[in-house]
Amino acid sequence: MTDPRPVIAAIRDGRGLDGPGAALIAQGLADGSVSDAQAGAFAMAVLTRGTGQAGRVALTRAMRDSGHVLQWDLPGPVVDKHSTGGIGDTVSLVLAPLLAARGCFVPMISGRGLGHTGGTLDKLEAIPGYLCDQPEEDFRRIVRKIGCAIVAATGDVAPADRRLYAIRDESGTVESIDLITASILSKKLAAGLDALVLDVKAGSGAILKKSDSAGRLAQALVETANGAGCRTTAFITDMDQPLARSAGNALEVHEAIRCLQGEPGALRDLTLALAAECLTLAGHSAEGLAATLDSGAAAEAFGRMVAAQGGPRDLLERPGAHLARAPVIVPVPAPQGRVGRIDVTALGHAVLALGGGRVRAGEVIDHRVGLDRMAKLGDAVGADAPLAMVHAADDTAAQVAIAAVQAAYTLGEGQAGALIRDRITA
Repeated sequence: MTDPRPVIAAIRDGRGLDGPGAALIAQGLADGSVSDAQAGAFAMAVLTRGTGQAGRVALTRAMRDSGHVLQWDLPGPVVDKHSTGGIGDTVSLVLAPLLAARGCFVPMISGRGLGHTGGTLDKLEAIPGYLCDQPEEDFRRIVRKIGCAIVAATGDVAPADRRLYAIRDESGTVESIDLITASILSKKLAAGLDALVLDVKAGSGAILKKSDSAGRLAQALVETANGAGCRTTAFITDMDQPLARSAGNALEVHEAIRCLQGEPGALRDLTLALAAECLTLAGHSAEGLAATLDSGAAAEAFGRMVAAQGGPRDLLERPGAHLARAPVIVPVPAPQGRVGRIDVTALGHAVLALGGGRVRAGEVIDHRVGLDRMAKLGDAVGADAPLAMVHAADDTAAQVAIAAVQAAYTLGEGQAGALIRDRITA
């Protein structure tokens, strides 16, 4: 079969998607033999009728196999985690070296931010010299030697997804659970993983605001990944407040370093929970994981990874000497009271407006800017306790950000919910 139209018609008519049909569509997306019109029709048919669970697995596998799939021969399990994105979420920078310190191998292929949530690669590129674009042989060497590397995807990783991602945006089919699932997993599974933990955010700062929507996506992801041969579980985690107290690339690297050096907080708690789940899925004991973090072994692995990817060798010892500082740093005043509600998405947009993120792919980021010391739910604020500190390129940008942050916070009665709302298994 070489004509995609019968495949599209089968989905449109409710007959689902089989393996050969998925392979035809994925390969055609990658090599151009499926036209834009056909790709748009395929995406709309999937949105309106669905693929069925077997079809979702078939599509994920086919999109994974549309490009290069890594194979590993390592003396330990190959594991990773994926987050759907949130504000102050710097887990990857702590989790990858922590798992490496426990004998796992973490070939983390990450992305850049787009919209109100930041990207892991943008944070790492705040480190002078850090190279996210690594040739495969260097990527493999770093993973084998250190246990972890965090890199950008090469052009031959899941090329079908790269094209379908743009088609979904143009055809109004972004919200399809089947297509979201295949998009996320095709790229992650191309890394050749033995186990994967998913962090699906829910709340005011998440892409999916409601827990039931996040739960449906998490269930689809877990069922599909396991069906494709990768042991996977998911956590539904809270994004009704920022995970950490910083948002902005250099500021988040600072906070990740403090976490690696023992600073308590939600960033540490969630990292330990996700790392423990990874170890369990990989058949390793998670006992003593907090002690591993506190021992400095994870910090040492992080420092070695940064140096291996071109960054400074003394980043952990002298982060202030390497991470750029914004020229204007001012507090966000608040009346006396306690934080009752936070529009976390609005905080993300405030960082965007400062220049700390991008609205369109390819825009240049100012790694210096952002927010830190952000108040969380239930925190007391007032004359001596600002809502946050704004780090800006100039006074005008700082004043705009102050107003945006003040609008994002509501004072009143409020307290944080559970950091982990649910755990989803196959």
